[in-house]
Amino acid sequence: MALYSAQRLRRLRLLVTGGGTGGHTYPALTAIVTLQERLAEAHATPELLWVGVADGLEATIAQRHHIPFKAITTGKLRRSPNPRELGRNIVDAFRIPIGIAQAALTVARTRPAVILSTGGYVSVPIGLAARLFGVPYLLHEQTLILGLANRILARVATRILLSHEASLDHLAPRARQRAVVTGNPIRPAVLRGNPAKALTAYDLNPDVPLVLVTGGASGAQQINRLVAQALPHLLAHCQIVHQCGSLNHAEMQQAARDLPPPLASRYRVIDFIHDDMPDLLAAATVVVARSGAGTVAELTALGKPSILIPYPHSAGDEQRITARHLTNTGAAVMLDGDQATPEHLTHTLTHLLTNPEHRTAMAHAAAAQGRPDAAGQVVTEILRAAA
Repeated sequence: MALYSAQRLRRLRLLVTGGGTGGHTYPALTAIVTLQERLAEAHATPELLWVGVADGLEATIAQRHHIPFKAITTGKLRRSPNPRELGRNIVDAFRIPIGIAQAALTVARTRPAVILSTGGYVSVPIGLAARLFGVPYLLHEQTLILGLANRILARVATRILLSHEASLDHLAPRARQRAVVTGNPIRPAVLRGNPAKALTAYDLNPDVPLVLVTGGASGAQQINRLVAQALPHLLAHCQIVHQCGSLNHAEMQQAARDLPPPLASRYRVIDFIHDDMPDLLAAATVVVARSGAGTVAELTALGKPSILIPYPHSAGDEQRITARHLTNTGAAVMLDGDQATPEHLTHTLTHLLTNPEHRTAMAHAAAAQGRPDAAGQVVTEILRAAA
């Protein structure tokens, strides 16, 4: 806290931008909450403004957490547009200058001490406005390789906050001098999971290994169908809690009904897991999941063995790149392309469940990649920039 005088702490003004997806939005929210908690220790409250688009996830999250929100108009230029998207590119090309003007006006009126950007195309106008008015601008990248918006903004950022050590190799030399590895902020609740609560809540057997399967909040059809075909073989070795999303929920419930009674008692399928996720993560022996930035940050912070099935159409192929990196370091196993089959899933999961030494080595490798203190590190950089 010595980074910032008590007097200036009481009027610290932070502008936050970033959104479009949960991967950009939730790290920003976690950083905001952590900043509020740290300043509360000095009996101070930051002045906050979140800038995003009116129909973005960030607007909903800001409202839910009573964070002042300002919507601006902006556009997204798609790199490989089909005929339909080409028309949207043309429309967005006219929207971008409007967004830059609105961003400049917002920064001029707000006069923040520092700006935190967590990416997404909405962050570009604010980044340019920060440069125009000389406001310290912190750019946070969640994925291993910088996204298009952040590659543009890295040229004007005061400080580049990275989630992965390996990301340094993907920066230009001049940008690398302004970079620091903080990690990707994750919800504090994730680090405080209670395995006993999960076992009780889902009526699970503490003597049988638990596998948690999740394709994210909306599910992943590819993972759901792999699991559905592999269930009879997998449940001979473990019990499964499966977050499948709403789209395939009925289909997965039918798969559960088709199981013989002894195996059916080992399978729980839920469309969306709410507050129980930290407890389930703590209880899981192995996690089967996508390799999005938020998921990977949580798994590595917890040192959790995992089988990663990357989303094949992620922007910049970021999920494959991340899963491959973790696999190369021994922190996970990736199933992709021809390897993403029910047979390979069964073989890989069975091997992990029956080899505790391998799981332990994988857990240590995952923990070596994790940064459970990421939110605190981001807040330290905010205070340092504001000072």
